[in-house]
Amino acid sequence: MRYYSRDGLTFDVDDSGPADAPAVVLLHGWPQDRTSWHKVAPGLTDAGMRVLAPDLRGYSPGARPPHHHDYVMEELVADVAALLDAAGLESAHVVGHDWGGALAWSIASSHPERVDSLTVLSTPSPSGMAHGARHGDQLRRSLYMVFFALPLLPVLFFRLFAQQVLEKIGMPRERAAHDAARLKRPGAGEGPFNWYRAALSPTLTWRRSRAKGGPRRARPVLPTAFLWGTKDPAFASASTRHTVQRLRERAGADADELIDARPYETGHWLPETHAEEIVDAVLGRVRVASRGASAA
Repeated sequence: MRYYSRDGLTFDVDDSGPADAPAVVLLHGWPQDRTSWHKVAPGLTDAGMRVLAPDLRGYSPGARPPHHHDYVMEELVADVAALLDAAGLESAHVVGHDWGGALAWSIASSHPERVDSLTVLSTPSPSGMAHGARHGDQLRRSLYMVFFALPLLPVLFFRLFAQQVLEKIGMPRERAAHDAARLKRPGAGEGPFNWYRAALSPTLTWRRSRAKGGPRRARPVLPTAFLWGTKDPAFASASTRHTVQRLRERAGADADELIDARPYETGHWLPETHAEEIVDAVLGRVRVASRGASAA
């Protein structure tokens, strides 16, 4: 596969490894694209996995709807489900970083039957973020999102200063240059910021709160790895600690088997700086999921 489509949008995707092998889906974050996984994917394909790495909504040139209402999490989740359908997959091992991590949490929550295992890099769970906002400094760390959600201004700012800002917050220079150059291309700037606009939109927040009414269904505990940098400026330690605590509580007696929590003394950009550790964590969850499937 090089492309797949959904609702008139066309997404670019890298598809490597054996076509009939267990599949891993890699979901990138802001302001990256599928090439942020170039150090991770070879380790997975060498281990015999099929690896699918799409450019997400707002990043693929053929999938940049202009309105932020088109970037609600339900649409983003449906994009990934469409990728699995196009690849002929009932389920896959899902890996996400940054916004891709938030998307991975949401897929596992709303469609656990399509997720064989879950690996999230950097981004605490939704309950972890809420806990960090109440009991830590997560709100302060997330203030940048208000600027990112403004119309036009962040697009213009990053068109001028993207590389300097990305390097300042720890992205390796080569990758910062790649992402900065892409953000300067015609039509490429608005989509990535629409994720923030959708997340902070008062209207969409109200709709989400209304939609959450009714009983909540019990969800299975998936084999899950959570890797984060203790020096990540975007996420509070209260958020990451609560994420690990809740994962282990839900797993109960099986926590040591199902949950792999790994802090590193580093910053935010784990796919670029800790590729080997990510591959090891993903393959560990694949093995746990395989044992569970065999037992079933």
